[in-house]
Order: sequence, then C-alpha cells, then structure tokens
Amino acid sequence: MVAREDEPTPSQAGHHSRPASWSRSGGNQPVVGATNPDGWPSGLAELYVEERLALVRLAYLLTSDPQVAEELVHDAVLALRPRWDDIDHPPAYLRTAVVNRCRSWLRRARTERAHAPLPRPPAELEADELWDALATLDDRRRTAIVLRFYEDLPDEQIAAVLGCRPATVRTLIHRGLHLLRREIAR
Repeated sequence: MVAREDEPTPSQAGHHSRPASWSRSGGNQPVVGATNPDGWPSGLAELYVEERLALVRLAYLLTSDPQVAEELVHDAVLALRPRWDDIDHPPAYLRTAVVNRCRSWLRRARTERAHAPLPRPPAELEADELWDALATLDDRRRTAIVLRFYEDLPDEQIAAVLGCRPATVRTLIHRGLHLLRREIAR
C-alpha cells in the first residue's frame, strides 16, 4: 500500500515506525559507540525526537503535572545515554524508565504529603482585637478569664480573688468564653 501525499505517515498517525538504528537486533546494526556531531549516541537523538511527545503524554497521565512529566522524560533520556550501546530495545527501555521515574516521583510526593507540617493554626487575635473583645464582657467574667488564661491561676485562687466559690468561677469562665466566641465570630 502506497501512502498518498495528503495521508499522514505512520509516525504522524500515532504509529511509530522504528528506525533500524534504534534497535541492536534490527537489520542495520548501528556502529557501537558511534556518535553524532553533538556527542550523542547515534539513534538516541532520533529516538528522542520521535518518542518525546508520546513519553511526555504518558508521564503526564501518570503524574498529572506537565512540568514534572517533561522533567522525568528528560531525566530518563539522559540516564539512557551512557547505556545506549548495551540496550537491545531502546524504545521499550526508555518507556519503562519513564514509567519507573513517574512511579518513584509519585511515591516521593505521597511521602512528602504524609509528612508535611500541619497547617498553621488560625491567626491569633492581635492584642487590640482581644482587648476589644474582652471589653464587651462584664467585670467579673473578664477578671475570671484574665486570671485563668493570662495569670494561669487555678479555680480556687481565682475564687479567693473574686470572693466567690470555685464552682462560680467555672461558670463565669464558661459563660465568658461563650460570649467571647460569639463576639469574635461577628
């Protein structure tokens, strides 16, 4: 079957014709150690040009990040370069290398998420805002709250300062905190 000029070639249609220089088992054996003028092994640059887009798509589908996909493909090609003469089927080797790099990246990302620091607590009120909220309380509730949380006094000592029972101190603090939460929420 002869392709017409307006029909896509197999590589344009998504089917990859593999140059003989890609495979050491192909009809035309590449010269072991042969390089092009840029210093790359013969066939590797051609493999990269032909397979890059498909490999980036594969990596993108695995990682969901286009920049990471590009980087992983480039890393896999660079790792292939020193081993070029020892690989029997470079396209399959490169594809496997990309998949393995994606899997490693996903494991590392999952570990980083699992060990990420906890989010910062909600912003604390500034001194003026806290003062304004405390100013809405009556004197006894405000005094009980300040003695408990600022002076860190137990109920018995607060009761002695206010001249009431410890149960009354707990009630004053509970109701005062309820009013503060409502005031802050506004």
